[in-house]
Amino acid sequence: MGIDIIKVFSLNAMSTFVRMLAGMVSVKIVAVIIGPAGIALLGQLNNFSSILLGMANGGINNGVTKYVAEYKDDENRIKEYISNALRITLACSMIVSLLLIIFCKQLSQLILLTDEYYYVYIIFGVTIILFTLNGLITSILNGYKEFKLYVRVSIFGTIAGLIYSIVLVFLWELPGAMINAVTFQSIMLFVTLWMCRNLPWMKRKYFTRKINKFVIKQYLGYSVMTLTILALLPLCQMFLRGYVISELSPTDAGIWEGMNRISNMYLSVITSAFSIYYLPRLSEIINPVELRNEIIRCYKIIVPMLLGISIIIYFLKRLILIVLFTPEFYPMENLFVWQLTGDIFKMCSWLLSYIMVAKTMVGKFILAEVGFNLLYLLVAFVLMNVNGIVGLTQGYLVAYVLYTIVMIIIFRNIIIVKKQV
Repeated sequence: MGIDIIKVFSLNAMSTFVRMLAGMVSVKIVAVIIGPAGIALLGQLNNFSSILLGMANGGINNGVTKYVAEYKDDENRIKEYISNALRITLACSMIVSLLLIIFCKQLSQLILLTDEYYYVYIIFGVTIILFTLNGLITSILNGYKEFKLYVRVSIFGTIAGLIYSIVLVFLWELPGAMINAVTFQSIMLFVTLWMCRNLPWMKRKYFTRKINKFVIKQYLGYSVMTLTILALLPLCQMFLRGYVISELSPTDAGIWEGMNRISNMYLSVITSAFSIYYLPRLSEIINPVELRNEIIRCYKIIVPMLLGISIIIYFLKRLILIVLFTPEFYPMENLFVWQLTGDIFKMCSWLLSYIMVAKTMVGKFILAEVGFNLLYLLVAFVLMNVNGIVGLTQGYLVAYVLYTIVMIIIFRNIIIVKKQV
């Protein structure tokens, strides 16, 4: 199993390249057409949509990956987990869909500060079921460790999503960017279905078992954990961005959002390996010595890679701003050192916090996430009032440094476990 993560990075290299290239093209087009103020507004919508998307799939996708990885050789149990996952997904999607359609004007006013874009939420409500089904299928694919197929699905889905987003933004500018933000992942379902159509588990019998209360209860733990992380950080970012818009300027908010987009783009190199390899691998490990060795092995691979990428990005930051953005975004240059350092600590903390997800440590996970986000909100707010938007990235760094320390304390017994003879 030692070479699996290297194999995943190798297989995922082309997918990551395509995804980053697509991200760069998308960022450039959006930056040129709608500017910093538009990107700030789009950031609010993206944060809100990420919360709703998590609610619509019931927050169970990590649980699906874990249980499929754990019981992949037991066809009967797999059918129970997949069937009940589908029922949860459909039920939650229908509820969220109805709420989006019914309260479309109120949501537009609350998130986008005008009811002019109510139709975005109607479209979101109609298409959200497609996103949740796609997420369910890719989670099953993940659990079975179908790395090669997963990467191919990702590549073709990314290309389709890029073409879709370019067309919408060129046709309708900011409204097109908003529609794209709430629907682009949904169109990937058709790519996923086509490419997975011949897999053994893509048969009706895997999705038609009756409700199993025990399985539903197991998924509930993942729902609580996933919805916690999906809700807290986006809500913090929405609050901070809204404060920047009102107290500083929409342009400053757009510059900060642009920095976040750069982070998300290059961190996909790492986070994709988390979802494809790391979570299923931690889920199937029982022996504490093996668990410790796996974590250390991943640190040895991921941290040097992340450091190298961060250093390159820092020294090329001016070129990145010229290529990806417009002159209005050039003040972003002052944010790089804080954001990139914060990203390093973020990934270091995630390598440990994923243990809580893999082992369903619900109580510790919620306490850690709530504590981190409250700390992030407080520190970022204080530093923002001192240093402007630079303070937001400084707060991001401080919060993740402390979160990493907390993770080390929580998992110190796993980290220092001795190999038995």
